[in-house]
Amino acid sequence: MATSERIQAAQDFLEASDREFNAGDNRQGSEKLWGAATQVVMAMAEERGWDCGSHRAMKQAAGRLALEYGDPFISYRFSIAEKFQANSYHNFMEDFELDADRPLVREFVERLLAYHDRC
Repeated sequence: MATSERIQAAQDFLEASDREFNAGDNRQGSEKLWGAATQVVMAMAEERGWDCGSHRAMKQAAGRLALEYGDPFISYRFSIAEKFQANSYHNFMEDFELDADRPLVREFVERLLAYHDRC
């Protein structure tokens, strides 16, 4: 998949997650939010020639991006995004967690998109 396609997929997943959460489907909303986070990390990792073929590789890529940009926010928010991946399978997050953490992951994706646009 081309970088531009991954960037578009990240944006599309963000919109889809909002629709799913607004419809009351927290599992699908969580899955789409996780998809947005992974697509933007994969796009940026692939541009740099980094491995992103596993969950661990994506987590490492997020850490490397945090170092590259001097922005620890990236690593921290990727960890929050991981919670949404687990929620898509187990539906364990409480409403207050969804309300508090969703904007953090959205901001993570939007911040990486902004970094990407500057390049």
